[in-house]
Amino acid sequence: MAPGARILRLSAAVLTLVPILAGAQVFVVGEHSATADVASDFTPTNVPLSSDRLTERGSRDLERMLVAEQGFAHRALPLGAGLTLQANGALSPGPQEYRHILFQKGQAAAAGDRVQVTALVLRGNRLIVDVNGGPYAKHRFLSHVQLNNSSAAPQEQATGARVTLVFPHGIPDITAPEVKALLEPVIDFGVKSSEQAYADTLPPALRNAIAAHEVLVGMSHRMVLAALGQPDSKVHERAGEDVNGSHYEEWIYGHVPQTVRFVRFAGDRVNLLEIAELGKPIQIHDKDELGGYHVPGPTREIKMGDLAKGPEDGAPPAPSLRMPGEAVPAPAAGGSGRVQMPKPKDSTSPSAGPSQP
Repeated sequence: MAPGARILRLSAAVLTLVPILAGAQVFVVGEHSATADVASDFTPTNVPLSSDRLTERGSRDLERMLVAEQGFAHRALPLGAGLTLQANGALSPGPQEYRHILFQKGQAAAAGDRVQVTALVLRGNRLIVDVNGGPYAKHRFLSHVQLNNSSAAPQEQATGARVTLVFPHGIPDITAPEVKALLEPVIDFGVKSSEQAYADTLPPALRNAIAAHEVLVGMSHRMVLAALGQPDSKVHERAGEDVNGSHYEEWIYGHVPQTVRFVRFAGDRVNLLEIAELGKPIQIHDKDELGGYHVPGPTREIKMGDLAKGPEDGAPPAPSLRMPGEAVPAPAAGGSGRVQMPKPKDSTSPSAGPSQP
């Protein structure tokens, strides 16, 4: 077929499709349609705040108690660092601009999705909370290395959001539960953590002590973690160092000049608590303070094939490839039934070959 004929036939096919495409309907999703279900209602919080300024110990406690905390998004969270929440005040941007940011940048989490606090930064009068990795991708050195015109490490995209909590007169002496209450219009931390769920199973006295972040002699490791979180440092000592001549572990909370707590464990139980507060004598607690409550020890479930054998049961049978119930053949005549290893050849024998190195 000549080139001119092919062009004429192609033009005829295009003209035939024009009426079909003209009658087709094209749906374009706009900003109004994409953000129609985004909630626009907002109710400011009313959390009483202290007039004192946040101390260094308070900032460390906030970071220890809030980082890795999980909650649920109360509203769709846009990608990036575009949300600013005034303490007991308004949320910016406003409803219209909020929808526009969601349409332009996308969502880091939809309303009702589980989110996690991955970073917490205190800067001036602002408390910066990063959620699900934050608004910026992590920098990798391999991203600057190219092999065959391609990067050695794949480019990561940021998938998180950032909420900036602003205090008009500087960050006050605030606790982690108060920060969660201030962030409630954006993130709901009402879901219980594993430590909180565990504390609810304890007697009222222990439950109240954990809620007040206090350590009592007789608590277990899990109780101390529920009360104070992870320690700033740990010390392990071997036998002969303890007053009872046994191995112990010591958890240290706080730094000078703030109050320092030394929590000593013998096994899974606190047997000594020392509280060093500036300008006061050291408080020593070495008596049981649980009121006779016995901390249950770790349990172990015996599974199939994990039954311990006693001396009367004899040695277990040797492993074998035979089917259950299959008889073991008798050993050959004159043999013991065991594998006989060949004896080394005598180097002085004439039939022996040259010695191998």
